[in-house]
Amino acid sequence: MAWKDYRLTGGTEGATLLTEDAFEEKVERSWFSPKIDRTEFRKLIQRSDAAALRDFGLWLGLLVVAGIGGVLTWGTWWCVPFFVVYGVLYAASDHRHHELSHGTPFKTRRLNELAYQLCAFMTLREARYYRWSHTRHHSHTSIVGKDSEIAVPRPPDLIGIASDLFFLKDGISQIIRLMRHARGRLTEEGEQFVPEPERRKVIRASRIYLGIILAVIAACILMQSILPAMLIVLPRFYGAFISHLMNLALHAGLAEDVWDHRLNTRTVLLNPVLRFLYSNMNYHAEHHMFPMVPYHRLPELHAMIRTQCPKPYRGLWAVYREMVPVLIRQRRDPVACIRRPLP
Repeated sequence: MAWKDYRLTGGTEGATLLTEDAFEEKVERSWFSPKIDRTEFRKLIQRSDAAALRDFGLWLGLLVVAGIGGVLTWGTWWCVPFFVVYGVLYAASDHRHHELSHGTPFKTRRLNELAYQLCAFMTLREARYYRWSHTRHHSHTSIVGKDSEIAVPRPPDLIGIASDLFFLKDGISQIIRLMRHARGRLTEEGEQFVPEPERRKVIRASRIYLGIILAVIAACILMQSILPAMLIVLPRFYGAFISHLMNLALHAGLAEDVWDHRLNTRTVLLNPVLRFLYSNMNYHAEHHMFPMVPYHRLPELHAMIRTQCPKPYRGLWAVYREMVPVLIRQRRDPVACIRRPLP
């Protein structure tokens, strides 16, 4: 299904390039869909500015406090814990930007778009390009040759996976993509799913991103200090380890080329701190089956359909204990994967 299959609504924000009902219908027509009471489902997809402002406000507040602590203690060992916390929170923009790309956290679209643009820059994934890439990810999850967001293509690049604990492989590829787009040329992959009317916006935004990055470099040179970069851009790298571990837990090692999210996507039960950092994306099978349900309602959705899904993993250790041996095996046997029993 190429981008031309999607219906443009003429809007400029959020999930505006696809109507919500059309997006849900496309996913449900192609994929297994659990039985769910439609009246209750309509309640679940109601968005809330209050819930989003609470969670995003807390996240930004903690980020500011950690950043101020790092600046005030700069040059001493006390800055290390502050910047570790700052980096982890900064890298968590990746999960918020993912959810914001669906247009679901805020009821007010302008708030959603403002937060999305901020988080997209923080995670170095140009907003409009990612929105269309992620739409393809949902319509063709783990379908080889269609899904451009397969986190661990087979055979796995184990060194690359390890390097992304500090966002090295992925981060460098994102910057290279920004540079290419800034020169006015989309990647061949991007030309498959980014609509023609959106491409100039992708190019313009990429130039803005690179301009900010260059401004940060200039500030470091003028100040003769790396401090500006410790606050902008570099935190996405040095704080990436927790985000990377959680991102890998979503799909890696599971089946490819199947039309059932229960077989290619994981739900992992996490503690409240990780759920906050992850914006409830640990309920990832539920998110893929019903992508227009806001992140703060995913625990309720999980409770409603859990008897129709495989048992969730209890913590990241349970995921990695099963996943790592399979990824190693895929180096010599690319078809190896984890087969989850269905109810």
